[in-house]
Amino acid sequence: MTAPLTPPPPPHERSAQDAWQPPAAPGSQHAEYAEGAGHGWYGQDGPGMKTEVREAAVISLAVALGGVLLGVLWWWLAPHVPLVGDVVEGNWVVYLKDTEGEQAVGVDGTFTLLALGFGVVSALVVFLLRRRGGVPLVVGLAVGGLLGSLLAWRLGVWLGPAEDVIARARDVGRGVTFSAPLKLGAKGALLAWPLAALVLHLGLTALFGPRDPEPEFSEGPYQAPPAA
Repeated sequence: MTAPLTPPPPPHERSAQDAWQPPAAPGSQHAEYAEGAGHGWYGQDGPGMKTEVREAAVISLAVALGGVLLGVLWWWLAPHVPLVGDVVEGNWVVYLKDTEGEQAVGVDGTFTLLALGFGVVSALVVFLLRRRGGVPLVVGLAVGGLLGSLLAWRLGVWLGPAEDVIARARDVGRGVTFSAPLKLGAKGALLAWPLAALVLHLGLTALFGPRDPEPEFSEGPYQAPPAA
């Protein structure tokens, strides 16, 4: 008569010896994952916050300088608003020559369309130069677009006709048509550049930006319990 065999433990229960595992050997897959666990998702890490902030500041400055070109194009392409000066009771007055004209709307529209184009170009260039993206980069791009719009606005006004329309009317004479100062009536157009750059850059990053690799978990081969 033989002694009964001790039944093996259930497959899902682990003994105290199996619960502890020695540290992985250097160079193994488990060691590489453990070393990379503190460096972002699945071992992926950006260049560092200081580097990202520095790059964002450079991009913001470069984008803002593009406002010089935007201001020149706006001054060159915007339609002229015709004015006429007259003398009423010994005082000079200035009024629109064509009260039903849409030149003033065209001035705002020209700036908005140009700003949208500059936003698209700046977002595309920044994405091609640095595909990873990041919060500092996006903020720098948006700030640069806003500064560029402000610079373009003030530069276009400075390049355009003089803002003193009474003095201009006296110079050209009574009843002579002259151009009104370049004016941006809809100040919301200043947001066209940063918003276009922000939306397009985020879209490009979501569609074509780098992806974090899927985590790789490897376990030892499953051993069936010994037969009774």
